[in-house]
Amino acid sequence: MSTPANFNNAVPVIDPANAAMLLIDHQSGLFQTVHDMPMPTLRAHATALAQMATLTKMPVITTASVPQGPNGPLIPEIHAAAPHAQYVARRGEINAWDNPDFVAAVKATGRRQLIIAGTITSVCMAFPSIAAVADGYQVFAVIDASGTYSKMAQEITLARVVQAGVVPMDTAAVASELQKTWHREDAAQWAQIYTQIFPAYQLLIESHAKAQDVALRQDVLDSQRG
Repeated sequence: MSTPANFNNAVPVIDPANAAMLLIDHQSGLFQTVHDMPMPTLRAHATALAQMATLTKMPVITTASVPQGPNGPLIPEIHAAAPHAQYVARRGEINAWDNPDFVAAVKATGRRQLIIAGTITSVCMAFPSIAAVADGYQVFAVIDASGTYSKMAQEITLARVVQAGVVPMDTAAVASELQKTWHREDAAQWAQIYTQIFPAYQLLIESHAKAQDVALRQDVLDSQRG
């Protein structure tokens, strides 16, 4: 099986102990330009990524492009979901990787895998992803937690980043790869994350809980009869 050059023959699978999450330019103004997915979906997916990072104790670095201007401030859900996230201010650089403080913050994590999502996909996600690959990082780009102005722009960008050695993923795949197993104490918290990725999952949780309740009641009745 061939792998991107930046993986040095390693299988491109996320290791929570070696990964850092970069959430770039998820700003209220930029969100108004997004047309390849519903805005609430994009917000929910970005927040879900922050929650995953918190559960796995993964470093999170955020940044914003001229937040005092029309691009607007970062959506508050991200830092609420990941209180440990480090915000790095930029000095006007469009590509976050062109900001020395941002790159220094990434290097300081000691992690060699980067999970990157950003708005706009073709710029805020793609530019630093490609630059990070060139600097030797293993990069996983979360496409459905990165929004852009058209489906065409998303498809073109996806082709570009793949050619550069970036591995594209969706939010649910990132969650499953980080979670690894349902046999863990925080399984219920992971289940709640999935409800943000696909809300219908809440119905599965409710039906499962109802089935467990019915089974428990039947066990009680059976024990009383016995």
